[in-house]
Amino acid sequence: MSGTRPRIAVIGAGGSGLAAIKQCIEDGLEPVCFERESDLGGLWNFSDSSQLGKGSVYKNCVINTSKEMMAFSDFPPPESFPMFMPHRYVLKYFKMYAEKFGLFKSIWFDTSVLNVAPSDKYAVDGSWDVTYRRKHGEAETARFAGVLVCTGHHTFPHTPSFTGLDQFRGTSLHSHGYKDNKQFAGKRVLVVGIGNSAVDIAVDVSHVADEVFLSTRRGAWVISRMGFWGLPADAMANNRFLFSLPQSVLQWSVEKMANFRFNHEQYGLKPAHGALQAHPTINDELPYRIMTGAVRVKPNVYHFTERTVRFQDGTEEEIDAIIFATGYDYKIGIIDESITRIEKNKTSLYKYMYPPNLAHPTLAVIGLVQPIGAVMPISEMQCRWFTQVINGSRKLPDRQTMTRDIEGKREAMAGTYISSQRHTLQCFWIQYMDELAAEVGVRPNMATLFREDPALALRCMFGPCLPAQYRIKGPGSWPGARDAIMTSMDRAMAPMKTRILPKNFCSDVSADKPVISIPKYLRSYFLLAFVFFLFLCMCMV
Repeated sequence: MSGTRPRIAVIGAGGSGLAAIKQCIEDGLEPVCFERESDLGGLWNFSDSSQLGKGSVYKNCVINTSKEMMAFSDFPPPESFPMFMPHRYVLKYFKMYAEKFGLFKSIWFDTSVLNVAPSDKYAVDGSWDVTYRRKHGEAETARFAGVLVCTGHHTFPHTPSFTGLDQFRGTSLHSHGYKDNKQFAGKRVLVVGIGNSAVDIAVDVSHVADEVFLSTRRGAWVISRMGFWGLPADAMANNRFLFSLPQSVLQWSVEKMANFRFNHEQYGLKPAHGALQAHPTINDELPYRIMTGAVRVKPNVYHFTERTVRFQDGTEEEIDAIIFATGYDYKIGIIDESITRIEKNKTSLYKYMYPPNLAHPTLAVIGLVQPIGAVMPISEMQCRWFTQVINGSRKLPDRQTMTRDIEGKREAMAGTYISSQRHTLQCFWIQYMDELAAEVGVRPNMATLFREDPALALRCMFGPCLPAQYRIKGPGSWPGARDAIMTSMDRAMAPMKTRILPKNFCSDVSADKPVISIPKYLRSYFLLAFVFFLFLCMCMV
């Protein structure tokens, strides 16, 4: 390990990798980021390629979290960017972030990592050997003081077995390989799954296909991106006040709001599980596409023939193409499985990051978690903890304590979520962020905040739980955090203001009458109180 600063290998230059590079630089480490593609962005670097190991979004993909909730904690997205960003805006945001903090100089593009293994000095200094290959080059090996694995979990497609599938003669692919809807024009298409990818793709295909069938085993609670009055739903729901309520109350509220938009039972989507017992499915178009007959919801597949599919209710349909949106197998193919210990999608990682069986905490997996919220701020917080551990300002507990935490999380997950391929890395966003923030020393102290800055405290408690909350105080604090929090909804709504009305414009108020002005920071809280009042009213209907 040459040089005066410890070198850290960062594998992948997606959202998690960029956060890792920045944090290493800020904490006095020397990051070397290996990126197999010729550009950064990871999953959000759209490509027509569907090769194994390369995951990317499809052409018409729009992110499911609003721009303020998915932002890096000290870099708010531009006001001009859409509230919910199409993939090209996400990629542009990542590039702006990399440019702002000088991350490009640390990225080795067109470089694939082949293997990561403990070095022959690992027992002494915790170092790792990383074997890599540059484009058209020979394999080389370099030694690093630590490794951050930022490869994500949308790499290895999972396709369940169905009887007769090998006989089917139409087109068959996994959502991993779906890039656009052109090849499905005029066809009868079956989409298997009910998660975000399944529903998004079913809607996208339905604009050109003759008919789309959406097959689901369990059904799902479908949530809109848009909340009351056109505000981003995730910003309204992901706040500390609501998540301080009993889970049963919160779950009831989510279900009431979902059914307020459209009756899930009438549309064939109602599941047996509660709204917080599975990862939510977020889509705005699906009810309309069902209403117009473009998408037809069907039960689970029973078996396939050469040209048809029979469902478990006995109905049968002719189909030309199948798209399996059935999730992914969580693997890290470049590290020996005895280290990462991922079995049947269940990880044995402390706080979803650290292998507990290692003698030195110099390797961590970043972003291998399924939050009900954006993963980018979580990856950033994980990296903030890792660099503190590497620098010696924080220490991990002993192996027994870490193992108990892992087992406790598994038990809690089993008691909260339905058993599923996807519910092995599940967590609530605020709960997990606070858990990590406590380790880093940046968890907001609400009692102190109410004494020192009541207006900011009110916004943090009842407004969106923004990533910038974790930059108010403590290591890595950011002077712009307060302003970013207080002005977040102004930035979120700014792109919609393309028709500017006169100040105090109102059709039923004469110009000579005085207008009562309510301070901006209070409006959100009156709004939240009104929303909760609506919940209570709906319960009585």
